[in-house]
Amino acid sequence: MSAPLPISLCVITRDAAAQLDACLASAAFADEQVVVDSGSADDTVEIARRRGARVIEQRWLGYGAQKNFAVAQATHDWVLCLDADERLSPELADSIRAAMAGPPAATAFRAARRNRFLGRWLRHGEGYPDWNLRLFDRRHARWTEDPVHEHVVADGKVARLAGDLLHESAESLEDYLAKQNRYTTLQAQAMHARGERATAARIVLAPLLRFIRLYFLRLGFLDGTAGFVHVAIGCGNSMLKYAKLRALHAARNGE
Repeated sequence: MSAPLPISLCVITRDAAAQLDACLASAAFADEQVVVDSGSADDTVEIARRRGARVIEQRWLGYGAQKNFAVAQATHDWVLCLDADERLSPELADSIRAAMAGPPAATAFRAARRNRFLGRWLRHGEGYPDWNLRLFDRRHARWTEDPVHEHVVADGKVARLAGDLLHESAESLEDYLAKQNRYTTLQAQAMHARGERATAARIVLAPLLRFIRLYFLRLGFLDGTAGFVHVAIGCGNSMLKYAKLRALHAARNGE
């Protein structure tokens, strides 16, 4: 058995018992596993401790802030951040081992995230490759604190890893749609706070151009029905985001 890598795996959780064990097992090479839980009512905490993870209870701070909190608790400066419903493919795990075998060639690394949707692993469109920066030196990178779609920003060189980050959510389609509705509300509120406007042309053209780009140019049609639905929902989200932004502007101005 190879020696543990000097990195900390950081995972934020809440009621993630159905996914967490596979997530932690896929990164068992990490010298440390840190799980920051925000009030799980299921067996999430017990599963994490059974895997040898260090569990920290922390009230919900928001996605980016919660992940930055988790990173700050790590023992090592090099951290690997995963969501509970994600796991490393064997190829990606090997790629991380190779990248960390000596002095890292970059300050941060991206991996291609492959999404499973309606029972099918997507290979095109918006579903793949969905590049995400997840392995980084915390001295040179951190999570943004955006209300939704938080991401890591890094100073210095960013490289790509071979292998896939597998995202297999256990949520139902109804829950997925409800989450998208919440996300579009948060996006609209953030855009409104920045003073952005949503014209009628933007509401119409943004989802249309998105569909053309993802379904045709990025070959989303090759993923069958699952690919069509995935792209269509994303386009609907685009329209809703701008429609909600327009509604906020109208409410502020009494229109």
